[in-house]
Amino acid sequence: MSWQQYVDSNLVGTGKIARAAIYGLDGSLWATTQGFSPAAPEVAALTKGFTDASGLRASGIHLAGVKYFTLRADDRAIYGKQGQNGVCVAKTKQAIIIGVYESPVQAGEANKVVEGLADYLIGVNY
Repeated sequence: MSWQQYVDSNLVGTGKIARAAIYGLDGSLWATTQGFSPAAPEVAALTKGFTDASGLRASGIHLAGVKYFTLRADDRAIYGKQGQNGVCVAKTKQAIIIGVYESPVQAGEANKVVEGLADYLIGVNY
């Protein structure tokens, strides 16, 4: 399966994720929803947040020009909220998976989708 199929089917295709992207830990883009283009510094800040979350906690999560209030940031997942919408980012061995959700989807529904894909990819050594 191509990386784009993971974004289209396993993330956006669930109806729980509005926009998504998969980036390598080196910041390289593997796949994204059309029109969703987080800037390189935003992706770098997210990747760094898995080992040092102080920047995300201090200034929030910035993604494709939208600022999210950081709810959680640890070595497994980063969650952010902006009004009724939010973002879930999960880390695998080689990548980060970004999923943006919009109301009426609840955070838990979106987090389950993003982290479920992360668990699968970790299981197959990605």
